Amino acid sequence: MKKTIIIFSILIFSGATFAVNSGDSIKHTLSDSLKTKEVMAWINRIDSLLNTHYYVQKDSVEKGEVIRDSLVLNLPDSVYRERLARLYSPVDLSFNAEVKRNIDHYIDRAYKQVPRLLALSEYYFPMFERIMDEYNIPYEMKYLAVIESALNPQAVSRAGATGLWQFMYRTGKFVGLEINSYVDERRDPIKSTHAACQYLHTLDTIYNDWVLALAAYNCGPGNVNRAIRRAGGTGNFWEIYHYLPRETRNYVPAFIAVNYLYEYYDEHGFKAADMDLPYAVDTIMVTNDLHFGQLSDVIGISKADLRFYNPQYKRDLIPAKEKPRHLILPIDYIPAYIAAEDSIHLYKESTYLNPNKIAYKPASRSTSHYPAASQPAGTKKLTYTIKSGDALGLIASWYDISTNQLKAWNGLYTSRIRAGKNLVIYVPEDKYDYYKSVNSMSRAAKQKREGQTSTTVNSKPAKLDPAYEYYTVKRGDNPWEIAKRYPGISASDILQLNNIDSETGLKPGQKLKIRKKS
Repeated sequence: MKKTIIIFSILIFSGATFAVNSGDSIKHTLSDSLKTKEVMAWINRIDSLLNTHYYVQKDSVEKGEVIRDSLVLNLPDSVYRERLARLYSPVDLSFNAEVKRNIDHYIDRAYKQVPRLLALSEYYFPMFERIMDEYNIPYEMKYLAVIESALNPQAVSRAGATGLWQFMYRTGKFVGLEINSYVDERRDPIKSTHAACQYLHTLDTIYNDWVLALAAYNCGPGNVNRAIRRAGGTGNFWEIYHYLPRETRNYVPAFIAVNYLYEYYDEHGFKAADMDLPYAVDTIMVTNDLHFGQLSDVIGISKADLRFYNPQYKRDLIPAKEKPRHLILPIDYIPAYIAAEDSIHLYKESTYLNPNKIAYKPASRSTSHYPAASQPAGTKKLTYTIKSGDALGLIASWYDISTNQLKAWNGLYTSRIRAGKNLVIYVPEDKYDYYKSVNSMSRAAKQKREGQTSTTVNSKPAKLDPAYEYYTVKRGDNPWEIAKRYPGISASDILQLNNIDSETGLKPGQKLKIRKKS
């Protein structure tokens, strides 16, 4: 076999980063503070993710566990406020009761998990920062991965969001990630971080405010825009706080709390666990199918380690026959791989690379549903009967929820719906009567209530503006690849000009405005 190895060094090193704060105190009292059990849901999720077999097997015998009584707890508010004010960041790291509640719960209730989060960050954060630097994204945004996935690239939410940055299937495809039966680049730490940075850059372009961009990352621009309208047009997160989905209300305080935790963990008695992770890895380009079992048997690296460094390969197989793919290995294993490359590929080839078991087409589904998500606390159940001409996005907008929530509650994995079927919807208890009437309203009335004009299925397509240059979307296109065709035009420019977000997506045949004709 001809050897074709291209090695790119990724030196993993530890480095301190400093965040920013305007120092301004919060001006608005949050009268509807989240209950302790809702904040605990975040802590329990982190606990669950960090206690999966995937991470337990990466721990050494000495896990860096701490004794709660040895920790510094329950500091005065003035200490938290002064410490956050000391941080320098383009992200507003305000202090208030919700932020304090999250800080206390990370330190007091999730104290067993903090050492492992610190250890994992030594591997992931330098990687994140290097990529964020390319997009001029504040380094503090790396903490989003702690909130989203507890730094577990294998994390999957009940709604199907996957990876370190928790992309839904459609959003992942929208930002150009490959997702099929063998590869899921939402789990690829490098490619998914590039995608997250692209998306965050787009959101910042829309709002020119990193806190609002954070909120939109969690619940979608549609929900944030709706909250801004209801709050009278303000662009301040804390002023639209009451109009946002409940999870998003806790999302920003949790983000600020994680900033605090990583900057001041030693002040509370924490230290990173010993997880025996290497500080340097190399990337090898593989040009033929390769199974983790072949690597493990020949050069001695465990399958568990291979899965840790290469989580995007779903079935322990690197399907590289059609196109080169990267394999990350600790540098200690690189010489052994280079010396035995031919032997590795030939080893038990008929066993590990059985052609009858390798298919590159997505696996067929025997059902159109996933298990439905449970009812959120503080909500009441409603039933909506799908009418002819309805779309999932429209129904979601009438109930002020996201399409992802609607899918999760009804166990749907696609947006296809059928007239006559019922959808389960959960609404806040105090707004039950307001939403109860939606099912019996006419389409025009529902659209009017949302402040939109009624449209019909057979309406004529909008005329193209002759003053603009247009691009016709092809299957597989994404905004970033399209932008590369036009020097001086960014993906953010295209999305803004055409009023597109990740919920809307691109459709083959769609005409996109690119720029004004000169």
